[in-house]
Amino acid sequence: MDFKLSNKLKKLPPYLFVEIDKAKKKAAEEGRDIIDLGVGDPEGRDIIDLGVGDPDIPTPRFIIDALSKATHDPKTHRYSLDQGLPEFREAAAKWFKKRFGVDLDPENEVYPLIGSKEGIAHIPLAFVNPGDIVLVPDPSYPPYRSGTIFAGGEVLSMPLTENHKFLPDLKAINHHLLHKVKMMFINYPNNPTSAICDKKFFKDVIDFATKHNIIICHDAAYSEVSFDGLRMPSIFEVEGAKDVAIEFHSLSKTFNMTGWRIGYACGNSRIIEALAKVKANIDSGIREETF
Repeated sequence: MDFKLSNKLKKLPPYLFVEIDKAKKKAAEEGRDIIDLGVGDPEGRDIIDLGVGDPDIPTPRFIIDALSKATHDPKTHRYSLDQGLPEFREAAAKWFKKRFGVDLDPENEVYPLIGSKEGIAHIPLAFVNPGDIVLVPDPSYPPYRSGTIFAGGEVLSMPLTENHKFLPDLKAINHHLLHKVKMMFINYPNNPTSAICDKKFFKDVIDFATKHNIIICHDAAYSEVSFDGLRMPSIFEVEGAKDVAIEFHSLSKTFNMTGWRIGYACGNSRIIEALAKVKANIDSGIREETF
């Protein structure tokens, strides 16, 4: 039988990390040693994996112990609530207040995710119609682009260049297309450039989004990966952000839990509500008793 792919699937570019993994496996089959981190073999025979961003240290022991204990509780074996457990949302809001000095209402401004990637990929389904435009950094984390394509939207790239400090140049965006733009993805600290931004950049983005009625999706998965005393801000430390923005956080990088698939979205309650409606029809959430 001839099973034809959907047009949306045909439009997707090859997924970068899958292709890197294929190349790694091929090299391993040729007899080269795989080294996840390190300086490598001086003769160049090693494969140094610089693909998907897995932490190089294990999940903290207290988290593993808590999970082990929770698995013996029958209530953890059932579907979660639509919003997840209030204890998790309250814990996320408490951490957010401590870390960024920002108050979040755990009832309607925090929503658990099966990893931040899942929420990022699903958010366009809540707002983007065929023909709508989504602003996507270039280069960027692949789900910004693929999520847009699955929603039927069109990607408009925002080049990240060294001469602009790897920040999107808002003035360079084609102003004739702005009436069709529904959403913008940004990501700082940035993957893959490692660039950072300040509150002034967030303020510029908020003003831009407010003027043109655009939803800001800030991927903050790397907010805790910094050096030399740097503490990256949240977009919600800037006035007006809650009117236009949603921010994605992940336990993957913050607590070395990439395989656990736990994260959360926070911010504008109406954006959160729309994302929750998409997720309610696609997945059944996570059990977060442990976390």
